[in-house]
Amino acid sequence: MPVERHIAGMLQQIARQQDIVEIAPQGSTPKAAALAHVAEQYGYTYGMAYRTGFKNSLVQVRMYRDPQPDARVREAATITTHPQAGNGGTVPGLEQGSLKPLPEAVGDVAVLKDLITFDVMALYVVDRSQKVKGYLACVVLTVLLLIDRSPVEAVASGGAVALLFTVAFKVGAIRRGTIAQRLTAAGFLAVRDERGDERFLRPGQQLPGPTNPFAA
Repeated sequence: MPVERHIAGMLQQIARQQDIVEIAPQGSTPKAAALAHVAEQYGYTYGMAYRTGFKNSLVQVRMYRDPQPDARVREAATITTHPQAGNGGTVPGLEQGSLKPLPEAVGDVAVLKDLITFDVMALYVVDRSQKVKGYLACVVLTVLLLIDRSPVEAVASGGAVALLFTVAFKVGAIRRGTIAQRLTAAGFLAVRDERGDERFLRPGQQLPGPTNPFAA
């Protein structure tokens, strides 16, 4: 089954104790969050997420090995409790053979979903220059339509497209703001990465970099 292959592939990386584990691209944020939760039970912690694949239709999540002692305790307990994970056995936090979280894991998976969604939405966060380009495109469209249509039709069509841009910008900003509020309430801290993008980290966590980002 695809689910089992995804889990097995991720656990093979974990078994090699890699500092970075790449979760196989997923078609939805909930699936990516569920796999990220499994990785956390093996002593990893969420690092970042981004869009990939054809037309950015897939979600890629990167996990980092957590050097903290409690992460190693969590890893050892998981290995003992789920010795056949990846080979058809039970998987921590998920229903067997599924990416559906168990009741006790629903809350943790929901937080990971928010982290992933916030990061992948950065691709669609528009700055002032992008907005200007969008509205300029509406002006160009209006001018082109004036060639074949009446001024009223051309202006109406260009205005409709501009309105769609405005609504999309606003909805995206509101949604990301709501997620930011939930992450803040959950104890995460807002920071800026090297590109100036807003990210959320757990207290004591550092931004990913060339070395282990979570070392003290």
